[in-house]
Amino acid sequence: MKTNTSFLILLIILIQSFLCLKVFSQPLLPQHSISVTATQAIHFGTICLSSLNGTGGTVTVDYQGNRSSTGDVMLISSTPTSQPAIFDIKLCQGRNVIITYSPTITLTGSNGGSMIMNLGPTEYGPTGTSFPVNVDCDFITQMRMGGTLNVGNYGSNPEGTYTGSFSITFNQE
Repeated sequence: MKTNTSFLILLIILIQSFLCLKVFSQPLLPQHSISVTATQAIHFGTICLSSLNGTGGTVTVDYQGNRSSTGDVMLISSTPTSQPAIFDIKLCQGRNVIITYSPTITLTGSNGGSMIMNLGPTEYGPTGTSFPVNVDCDFITQMRMGGTLNVGNYGSNPEGTYTGSFSITFNQE
């Protein structure tokens, strides 16, 4: 009888210990998907060469929208004005984003000709840079990007509108 009583007491203790266990688990994590929207295209504003015999130069728009030039390139103060590219990034939990992009693209002129545009840097750095986004899932982190336009002489770059497109990859860490 003593064995049965000991067994019964042991069984009751085991059952009580299972009933007293606390279960812990991680809270559900918010979304893992990244959302990026291009909200503003880069624009170098209106420019011209200082003379028909000019050799060209560069126009740079930094990520803050400041514009400068070198060589025979003159900056004209008229609309459209210069502006950096702006991207809205939405990613939860303060994860990091790595940006990658090709450093150069070719722009094609409406009246012939082409120009090379060097992309970047962004406000966070050049291609390959990692940066954190805001912790709040409803907050948008903006990324601004500048670039440099290589302008040739009038023969290779006649007046007109030069357009092109580029891709940026946003990977979350």
